[in-house]
Amino acid sequence: MKQTLTIECGDDVLLALGLSPEQFVQEVPLLTAVKLYELGRLSAGTAAALAGIPKSVFLVRLASYGVDTFQLTEHELEEELDNARCHQ
Repeated sequence: MKQTLTIECGDDVLLALGLSPEQFVQEVPLLTAVKLYELGRLSAGTAAALAGIPKSVFLVRLASYGVDTFQLTEHELEEELDNARCHQ
């Protein structure tokens, strides 16, 4: 089931952002998805679905918001490096 979110936004916010109302409506789901992904609350696939774009496009767009595409903890990175060394 889909849910609808209503955000009240004054002209001052749109002016500050330099966005039309239509652009704002398109950008807010992406911004929300990017932040939830960055916080580790959503996977890339789920965040992309929230943004309404393909996962590959979402991953590319992350860089424009300064968010790393791959978010590994130090422990996960060490495991990946160990796995890579074992397969050489």
